Amino acid sequence: MPDGVRLSARIWWPEGRGPFPAILEYIPYRKRDMVRARDERNHPYFAAHGYVCLRVDMRGSGDSEGHMPDMYSDNELADARHVIEWIAEQDWCSGRVGMFGTSWGGTASLQAAVDAPGPLKAVIANCATADRFEDDIHWTGGALLTDSFEWGATLPAILAAPPDAATVGDGWRDQWEERLRNLSFPLDAWIRHRTRGGYWRHGSVKFSAGRLSCPILSIGGWADRYSNSVMGLVQARPDICWGVVGPWGHHYPDQGEPGPAIGFQDLALEWWDHWLGDEAGNVLSWAHLRLWRREFDPPVDRLSMRNGEWIETAGDEQAGGITLFLAAGGLTGQPPAETQTLEIPNNLRHGECAGDTGYFGRVGGLPLDQSADDGRSLCFDSTPLEEDLDLVGHAELSCDITRDLAEAQLVCRLCEVTPDGHSNLVGRQVRNLSLDGTLDTVSPFTTGKPIRYRIRLPSTAYRFTRGNRIRLALGTSYWPLAWPASRPASIRVLTRGAQLNLPVPPHTAGLSVPFPKARELPVRKSWKSESEGPLQRESAKLADGRVDSSWTLPRATLRFPEENHAISFRTSARYRIDTGDPCGLHCTMDHVIEIRREDGTARIRSSLVSKSGCGGLEFESTLSVHWDREVVAEKVWRYVYPPPLSDTDLSR
Repeated sequence: MPDGVRLSARIWWPEGRGPFPAILEYIPYRKRDMVRARDERNHPYFAAHGYVCLRVDMRGSGDSEGHMPDMYSDNELADARHVIEWIAEQDWCSGRVGMFGTSWGGTASLQAAVDAPGPLKAVIANCATADRFEDDIHWTGGALLTDSFEWGATLPAILAAPPDAATVGDGWRDQWEERLRNLSFPLDAWIRHRTRGGYWRHGSVKFSAGRLSCPILSIGGWADRYSNSVMGLVQARPDICWGVVGPWGHHYPDQGEPGPAIGFQDLALEWWDHWLGDEAGNVLSWAHLRLWRREFDPPVDRLSMRNGEWIETAGDEQAGGITLFLAAGGLTGQPPAETQTLEIPNNLRHGECAGDTGYFGRVGGLPLDQSADDGRSLCFDSTPLEEDLDLVGHAELSCDITRDLAEAQLVCRLCEVTPDGHSNLVGRQVRNLSLDGTLDTVSPFTTGKPIRYRIRLPSTAYRFTRGNRIRLALGTSYWPLAWPASRPASIRVLTRGAQLNLPVPPHTAGLSVPFPKARELPVRKSWKSESEGPLQRESAKLADGRVDSSWTLPRATLRFPEENHAISFRTSARYRIDTGDPCGLHCTMDHVIEIRREDGTARIRSSLVSKSGCGGLEFESTLSVHWDREVVAEKVWRYVYPPPLSDTDLSR
């Protein structure tokens, strides 16, 4: 890099004489071991079809030098551009570069597409976010996600792992110890920035969509909240953006669960051949948006295959829809004759049926039958549908709300209910009522005064089945997915003018060309996978007013026999809430990485305990790093945050 920091790359070369177009993946996840199996599903396949492929560790991670202060720092964004320009200048490169990745790597690809450097001709962003505050791992609707704690414990452990002597050479230990001395703890910044201000807008391409300057293929899955960015990108820039959303979670589509999976490598190859080859001046014949339209599935924790079918659409703004009105009797086709004020129950157990957010790519964790949470909510049901109803886009609730406290949350869930009472989650949104519609600033508040809210649910493609009912359920907290307000607020909804708008597409069609089938890649694997068992979930248990739930991912290991190298992971989470005391929240995360190689064994353990008292949120995080039996580093971070009870606190 221009400042002298060296980034480490793994390169796959095509056969034949160049120059060749090049493809870049740029992430902070160790190419030597952590995501090596994933890398080897993609890069060798592209290289075999005529592309030089590079997997680069970001500065401060893996085998690269330097320090990573936070996600999407200025150095990180600048480094991507320097790498792209460096690649294009090499005599083995044709001067045309593509960039792709999933999650962080997909988001980095989107960021590189803003005022893209000249050689960057196209990107693929899988499970990426265009809005870091709303559709990332940290916040949703201005409510803090407990996923932020898991990621806050996991990221320092990843960055604390040692570079490999086989790549770095004899200086690996000095490089490692320097990295540990400078190791940062980004969770503090993620919690302190409670509104979508400049901190979160930085790197959120939603707010610079007009400056996106190369073609983008955005891919997501409905079981992953990052999918909300796909439709938004296509609608914002239909001239250069194409989208695919399948039924899966936070995975590459060839590994997608729930299925059906699709052949990501062949889909990507078609994209690269068009934009990096000789066809770049031609019109791409793909539909702008291809979506898996879900249908009712009996709610279960893990599902291998979804009901539904693929559809395609132009991806333009939803032009049509139907409006249902909120009344004491349910959802109706006409506004109620009289205005009623209905109170939303305060029940801290609301959220037990939520499942995961899908961020971490774990299998299972799908939303369970919503009936128990529906019983803890204020529900509005339609009459049984006389015919199937297709939705494509964003459902939106518009209503007047009163509350008695400035700090309060509203949880909106859209469900499909069968005649026998099964309730299936279609979409959900948590909204911090303290913030205005932009989520940028605190809105004025007067006790008991009605305030109009428009709450947009994440995008979806879903078919409600004839004979079933549509249900809108409203709650005041969503534990353990979201950290609740510090005090229970009395929240009421006024039926006057309250309506639920459902996006009914003007036209859709089946796929004109089917997706390629998923391949089992690579043919010869350099690794062996071992696991001590599947993900173990312990459902909520009530004792003395406390509700406990937990999950544990037993040790999983990747072994690379040719190098006598292995990496293992183990993660667990525990949640506790006191149903009679909203201040009695407790969340514990524990993450262990072990790397075994010929010259020794590194063990990194990162733990975080967060709890809420009526004085606010506090947490303690500990990191211990060992090489064989030697303590290399020990770090402790402690932070206390006051409750956001005033405009001053909330806008900090």
